[in-house]
Amino acid sequence: MFICLIADYGTGDPAFTEVTQRLLQSLPQAQIHPLSVPPFNTLSTGFWIAQLGLNPGPAERLIYHNCAPRQDDPDARQDNEGEGLTYALLPNGVKVVGVNAGYTLSFIKNHAKVLQTVNVSRGGSQFRSRDVFPPAAAAIAQEDFSVLGEPLNPAQLPDAPLDRIAWVDGYGNIKTTIPNYSINLEPQTKVVIRIGDVVSDAIYSDGSFKVPEGTLAFSPGSSGWSSSDGKPTRWMELFLRGGSAWRRFGKPRLNERVTRLTG
Repeated sequence: MFICLIADYGTGDPAFTEVTQRLLQSLPQAQIHPLSVPPFNTLSTGFWIAQLGLNPGPAERLIYHNCAPRQDDPDARQDNEGEGLTYALLPNGVKVVGVNAGYTLSFIKNHAKVLQTVNVSRGGSQFRSRDVFPPAAAAIAQEDFSVLGEPLNPAQLPDAPLDRIAWVDGYGNIKTTIPNYSINLEPQTKVVIRIGDVVSDAIYSDGSFKVPEGTLAFSPGSSGWSSSDGKPTRWMELFLRGGSAWRRFGKPRLNERVTRLTG
């Protein structure tokens, strides 16, 4: 069993080790790979759930995610209660278990063959992903579906916004939630992009390296997946060959709006 643990604990945070220990109690042969997203960032959480879950990988896969801002109710919490746990089954057999918060399910909601609540406590600990949720996740990983509850209606889950920064990779490339099919331009067309207060010229390219050194490209990136009918989606990236697009735009935060002013 290959388990991808996606959470907002923080890069290198011992919380990843604590949760890993709990999962290995029930799944001692599992290989667990952590992926850290920024605090409370459900957009990047949902993006990576889809990117990792809908693309090829080991046959026995579980994505266990926890990014729970506890923003579903602004009132004071009783017993550390937060958003509820859910289960999704993707078309390729990948199981996804985690908190339904913000956009965590937005990228997979229309792909999932099964989408249900999980009958576990919504409270009981400040650290529910360690103290409350692992036994249910392990049961589902082992095909024990007795913990499942009511079906979820995809129409009642939020759509992913199609104009935001989803991720910034280690090279400073900006991965957006702008789908490539929404762009109808000829290669080498000049465009103007705005992020926050920074505006920059860019060149639309159908391949990032088809631009000269030092040129900002706006092109289909390396992230994306196919729908159940085989239709591919790739997400647009801003790529500065020989530099960092993220620095060019003043180091914007994830979730910031990306606006195409011309082109």
